[in-house]
Amino acid sequence: MTQLPGSDQKSNAITWDVTLTEADRYPLMTDRGRAYLRALREHPHAPDFNHQCGDRLDAAAIERIRRWEREVVPQTARWRADEPPAWVRDLAAYCYAQVPFHRRHGALPARFTDIPPCARGDLADDITAFVPDDVALDDLIFYITTGTTGHPVSLPWTPESASRYLPLLRKAARAFGAGLSDGPDRVAIALVCDQVSTFTLAQLSFYLEGAGHVKLNLRADAWRQPGDRVAYLDSLNPEIYTGDPISFETLAGLPLRTRPRALISSSMTLLPGLRARLEQRFGCPVIDLYSTNESGPIAYRAPDDARAWTLLQPRLYVEILDGAGRPCPPGARGDVVVSGGFNPLLPLLRYRIGDTASMDFGPLGDQPRLLDLEGRAPVLFAAPDGHLINNIEVTHALASLHLTQWALHQASDGSLSLRYRGGVDETALRGRIEAAFGGPVALTITRVDDLGKTRQYTRD
Repeated sequence: MTQLPGSDQKSNAITWDVTLTEADRYPLMTDRGRAYLRALREHPHAPDFNHQCGDRLDAAAIERIRRWEREVVPQTARWRADEPPAWVRDLAAYCYAQVPFHRRHGALPARFTDIPPCARGDLADDITAFVPDDVALDDLIFYITTGTTGHPVSLPWTPESASRYLPLLRKAARAFGAGLSDGPDRVAIALVCDQVSTFTLAQLSFYLEGAGHVKLNLRADAWRQPGDRVAYLDSLNPEIYTGDPISFETLAGLPLRTRPRALISSSMTLLPGLRARLEQRFGCPVIDLYSTNESGPIAYRAPDDARAWTLLQPRLYVEILDGAGRPCPPGARGDVVVSGGFNPLLPLLRYRIGDTASMDFGPLGDQPRLLDLEGRAPVLFAAPDGHLINNIEVTHALASLHLTQWALHQASDGSLSLRYRGGVDETALRGRIEAAFGGPVALTITRVDDLGKTRQYTRD
């Protein structure tokens, strides 16, 4: 059993399982792969990597993933409002038979909508209660995640299920005319962070036929020499960068000569204004990915409609529920709730993620998509005239600005305080907030270097 670290762990000690051999980490390692991995780690401009990892995939596991990519991933998520697909009922029966958390509720309800939803707090209370009784635990790894608020949860995965992220990333990239290639002696993905402390590593993916995958901290003090960041990244020339708006803002400020095929942003809101600036800077599509550590990738923001999100997983059933757990009609906002996924150690059944959105189902009534996705529960602000403003209206007002991260708080006296990161005209910023609130408001604006883990919208 191995712990797979989250991105915010400290790195002042050995962070990997030293009992694992190269054969354990890379069952399919070759001389060519070994030489390339050494070159990634010992490059003259490489950082001092502080973690080691491996794909731990044998040939049988890779074939199962490839079959899944051929047969399942290309499918389109299809169902009608309030009509779960047949496989969802089978999933519910399995969970009530094999998953202790659900089994304790007694008999499976006749209606799927009568199954009680669960949430992150339930996982934090006892994650073992969500692991099915009939699954093998030989390849169990834990991914430690702190979520938006910093509350840690250890999520069970397997190396094979963790590698299933890659076909879904490739599917999202292809929707924008980009690709993710297989093959040795090249870097397929560079995950870039901008954090005080984070794990950094270089590894190979034999699902991608030995391609490299690096995780890097773009903070200047994480590198040995000032010019090492640019020299190393240009040398690697990764096909795809993954990260978040904060790390991509830092990346955009580096004088890189190479150009990726795509940037894939997740973890926090990416405003259309920053997205457009990144696309201009790198000359490639910037894909806004909705993904959680519990479910994996869920959806990507549609290239032709900033409000809409296209579902990625054909075997992830998405609902919108109100506060009482009742299904919302199409177009009504509520909590995003998911069932299914691709992790056999954590089959999700009506899992309330904590984000909000609405859904529609297209002209044929069976093409579900998310609309106006917002992280965490909605916050209602009070305008000076007393009417209530949903935080989604604030997000819409700020959409065209080049904000990287922001947090808006309303005090009990109605005054507002806005903290933000990013280069933006504060006069324009104030104007957008006042427009959303219907006129002049008591507003304090503060530019900060780091917001850390914080909720985007709060009020007393």
